[in-house]
Amino acid sequence: MFRSAPLSFSLPQRILHWLTAALVLFNLLLPDGMSEWNRSIKRTGAASADQVTSANIHAYVGIAILVLVVLRLIIRFIRGVAAAPPQEPAIFRTAAKVAHAALYVLLLAMPLTGMAVYYLGYGGAGDLHADILKVILWVLIGGHVLGALAHQFYWKTDVLRKMIVG
Repeated sequence: MFRSAPLSFSLPQRILHWLTAALVLFNLLLPDGMSEWNRSIKRTGAASADQVTSANIHAYVGIAILVLVVLRLIIRFIRGVAAAPPQEPAIFRTAAKVAHAALYVLLLAMPLTGMAVYYLGYGGAGDLHADILKVILWVLIGGHVLGALAHQFYWKTDVLRKMIVG
C-alpha cells in the first residue's frame, strides 16, 4: 500500500528531534566526567565517587539518547516524514537522505559503543566511541545545521519551520 508523505513533522517527531539534539549536545560538549573517570581508571584502576557520578550522568544521557532514537525510528517507520521540497536539487535530496541515515546509525552506535566500554569493559570500543565516531558525529551535525540553514536562507523553503512548529 502506497502512503503519501505527511505535509509536516508530527508533534512527537519534533519533540523527540529537539530533545535528542539537546542531549547529544550535552554529552558532546560536557564529556569531562566520563573523561576524568576513564583517565583515573587507566591510571590507578579506580575512580572517585565524584568521577563515577559524573560518568554515570554521561552514560545515562547516552542511554536516554538511544531510547529516543529508537522511538524516533519507530515513529518515522509508522508515520513517515515530510517530503523534501521541490526547490531542493536532486543531489542534495540524496545527500540529505544519506546524511540522515548516517546520523541515525551514529546516534545508535555512539551509546552502544559507550555502553560497551563503560559497562562491559571493552576498551577498544572507547577509542572508537570517543576518537572516531564523535568526530564523524560532529561533522554530520555541522552538515545537518548547514543544510537547515541552506533551506531557510538559500532555497527559502519551510523545512526548518516544519521541524520547529509543524
